[in-house]
Amino acid sequence: MASQIHIIRHAESVHNVSKDFSQLDPSLTALGFEQAAKLDQSVPYAGRVGVIITSPLRRAIQTALTAFPSILDKRYFDPSSGYGVENGASLVIDPLLQERSALACDTGSDRAVLEKAFPRLDFAGLGEGWPSKEGIFSADDEVVHERARRVRTSLVELNEQSNNGEKRDVVVVTHGVFMKFLTEEPEIDLPKAGWKSYTVQKVKEKGGKLVPVGAKI
Repeated sequence: MASQIHIIRHAESVHNVSKDFSQLDPSLTALGFEQAAKLDQSVPYAGRVGVIITSPLRRAIQTALTAFPSILDKRYFDPSSGYGVENGASLVIDPLLQERSALACDTGSDRAVLEKAFPRLDFAGLGEGWPSKEGIFSADDEVVHERARRVRTSLVELNEQSNNGEKRDVVVVTHGVFMKFLTEEPEIDLPKAGWKSYTVQKVKEKGGKLVPVGAKI
């Protein structure tokens, strides 16, 4: 079976309920944690996942950690928790996956804050300037399209590297609006903690193309 990319929308967060978009980098709600916990059983071929890539926004990280404790490597969890597995899936924090807008709710926390909240994760990939919403992270549509193209390119490369392995699938945890740019499906509107599976094809002009599993090509 060809490797697949499972695109996941983060679970319910505080600002989704309060509609207070001025809150910086809000957390999941209690219901959001429950939604995320159910993903481990609902995402197909979970045992084939070798890499989980997530937006650095708090709600996305919480979704990834809560959803896949039986898949992720144990180094991402407190040893006393019993979560994680030996030689489990890698967890990658990718700032390109952050949400589109420059609202406070879609702006990430400072790196030091994230490292304190998630001490076992590696935030080195955030780079200089995080969490500025300028440059490649601005809300301009043309720039967001370029950001999505870069993500698809990295997914193509990852697919080529892992296609011969046993754990070849990739999970991507991101956001509702950015997902439209990433999948090139303007109409996509997954529910909180919803998912959709794709294969990825190399397309020179677009970096790559995500093709829904089961779609006729």
